[in-house]
Amino acid sequence: MKILAAGDFHGRKDLAEKLAEQAEQEEVDLVILNGDIVDEENPEGIIGPFVKRNKKVILIPGNHESIATADFLAELYGVTNLHGYYIKLKEVGIFGCGGAQVGLTALTDKEMYDLLKRGFEKIKDLKTKIMVTHVHPADTNMEKFSQWVQGSKGLKQAIDSLQPDLVICGHVHEAEGIEEKIGKTTVINVGKKGRIIEI
Repeated sequence: MKILAAGDFHGRKDLAEKLAEQAEQEEVDLVILNGDIVDEENPEGIIGPFVKRNKKVILIPGNHESIATADFLAELYGVTNLHGYYIKLKEVGIFGCGGAQVGLTALTDKEMYDLLKRGFEKIKDLKTKIMVTHVHPADTNMEKFSQWVQGSKGLKQAIDSLQPDLVICGHVHEAEGIEEKIGKTTVINVGKKGRIIEI
């Protein structure tokens, strides 16, 4: 399975169009948009470029869009809002939680952990497990890239206890492209440039 994962483009339609073109050229099977993708005042023109190229899309809200906006976009374009939810694609299970500790979708550490654990329980028997979040985990190298944007302790707890194979995150723009390991879990901050991931 080939995935294009991206986020943090804050309503920039030019970036959405460019990534959609890349998704088509690379023949990806799935597009994952991990939050802060739209401008809350004008959410149009971000999901459409992927859908018109017949790409399967899943998304989560960041801290700059509400859960209601993510639900609206999912319904409007026929895509999946993965916040507190999961999907199964053959032997790959994908589960997620949007938001951060601040913003329109502010969550406590306990709320984040509980939502991730709930989704994980539905896919735990599958061969490959992918966790999708907006925020990055606390106590990591990527957290050190910004003195203002803190990682999530709830997310770190979820990674430590659930041990997914892969975590796709963002939020801290300065750490875009950083990849690191927490135990056996690979954590990638995909950022606005996106990342092709083969499973």
